Amino acid sequence: MPDETLFEAEQTLSRADVATYLRTVANKLEENGALDFSAANQSATVEVPDHVKFEIDLEREADDSAAEISLEFELEWYETEDGTLAGPGSLEID
Repeated sequence: MPDETLFEAEQTLSRADVATYLRTVANKLEENGALDFSAANQSATVEVPDHVKFEIDLEREADDSAAEISLEFELEWYETEDGTLAGPGSLEID
């Protein structure tokens, strides 16, 4: 089955505004896992299960004039299973 984008948004924010947004997402994950997204003329709701695969990617893309750094946080789970995707090791953010 091909990929389907359910929601996509991009905007420039201050670091403090990003922190506020991420805190809101974290609070919703702790509460009940229901996340509601909306921007412009689109919206989406997702129910995040109790266990998910969590991935962090930190990348540098360089060309002749500059380097772009990207930091991505990704949650992944199967819609048809209970979300028990376990991997080795533990992740820490200091």
